[in-house]
Amino acid sequence: MRLLSVLPLLLVASAATAGPPVYRCEIAGKVSYSDAPCVGAKVVDATPNQGVDKMTGQSRKGKDVQTAEMNTAFDKALQPLTGKPHEEMDVMRRRIKLSAQDQGECTRLDSNLPGLEANAAGATGTTNGRTDVELYQARKRFFDLRC
Repeated sequence: MRLLSVLPLLLVASAATAGPPVYRCEIAGKVSYSDAPCVGAKVVDATPNQGVDKMTGQSRKGKDVQTAEMNTAFDKALQPLTGKPHEEMDVMRRRIKLSAQDQGECTRLDSNLPGLEANAAGATGTTNGRTDVELYQARKRFFDLRC
């Protein structure tokens, strides 16, 4: 019971900054990459590598990688108690500083974004512009809330 009362404090203390999604935007034939969404943006996987370890016998991992590894081990150890996988715990860590209302809106956007992305991918003709704008508005709100 004592462990469960300390869990929120541990989540805040071990919070790692996960990078926002990277968007590939093409405007007037020019391609740019940004963490801010644009109309018709495509999400790009820009996950950094985890560093080289043990090639020289010394750890050459940065503090962010070490923190991420510690969080992963921590999440795996607590999964029987929390019932949440590592990915959900990372989301909780990122959103712990948000107000309850913003956390609720982020959760709603989490469930809506995949459907909007599927609609935008399958849209053709006149519906294509409308679905792209709807997707942009949802991504922009997600970005503004810092979900």
